[in-house]
Amino acid sequence: MALGDLEREIMTVLWEAYLPMTVREVHQELARERHRDLAYTTVMTVLDRLAKKSVVRQIKDGRAYRYAPVQSRAEMTAALMMDALSGTPDRDAALAHFVGQLPPEALQSALEAIQSPPEARQSALEAIPSPPEARQSGLEAIQSPPEARQSALEAMQPDR
Repeated sequence: MALGDLEREIMTVLWEAYLPMTVREVHQELARERHRDLAYTTVMTVLDRLAKKSVVRQIKDGRAYRYAPVQSRAEMTAALMMDALSGTPDRDAALAHFVGQLPPEALQSALEAIQSPPEARQSALEAIPSPPEARQSGLEAIQSPPEARQSALEAMQPDR
């Protein structure tokens, strides 16, 4: 499933946050860090549509919702690539054309990944810091009592 420009920009904000965010937090991030002058309702509508597409998860937090990506950026990218490849009658030609456009370092990394045993590939993936684990901590904080929730959320905010 392809995403529009604004959807991709909002997803980038969510992926970089590592925590579920409210519409207001996403709106403020877009305005402050990305210099986007968008209406609050526009951000709310896009997040709602992303939730309906199952790209983000809505988490009730009092009267508001918090939003978190369902997949990491790498997982979503891989799914989009597989979707694109499955939509062509000549998958091999499309893949060859794609690989031909990659820089040599990316090709070398891909070859090393293919040649390593499956267990080693899984270990390498597990060694990468996992935003979903950080997100799970955020979800637990949201579900805790309000006074504990605020201090937990403040403690988990990444340094900017």
